[in-house]
Amino acid sequence: MASRIKMNDIVKVLTGKDKGKTGKVVQILPDDRMVVVEGINKMYKNIKPQKRGDKGQRVEFAAPLYFDKVMIVCPKCKKPTRVGMRASAETKHRTCKKCQEVID
Repeated sequence: MASRIKMNDIVKVLTGKDKGKTGKVVQILPDDRMVVVEGINKMYKNIKPQKRGDKGQRVEFAAPLYFDKVMIVCPKCKKPTRVGMRASAETKHRTCKKCQEVID
C-alpha cells in the first residue's frame, strides 16, 4: 500500500509525548508503515567504549513514528488535513481535504 506521506512533507504529530509538534519528514519506512520526522520522538542510545581508555558516547537520534500518528499540514491553508487523490489526464495529485488545493 502506497503512503500518502512523502519526503519533505511537513507533518503534525497527533499522539504521544510530542503531540502538537510539527516537523519535516526525513525518512519513510513503507514496509513498517513508519516515518522519521526531524526533531520529533528523540531517543538516546548509549554506546560502550570499544577500546580500553576510550570514552563511551550518548547518541541522540529521531525514532520512527507510525503513519497513523501524524497528519500532513497543507502548505496552502496551513492546517493539518487528510489527503485526497485527484486524477488528471495523465497523473494523480494529492489534494487537501479542507481547501481542495493540490499538495504536490
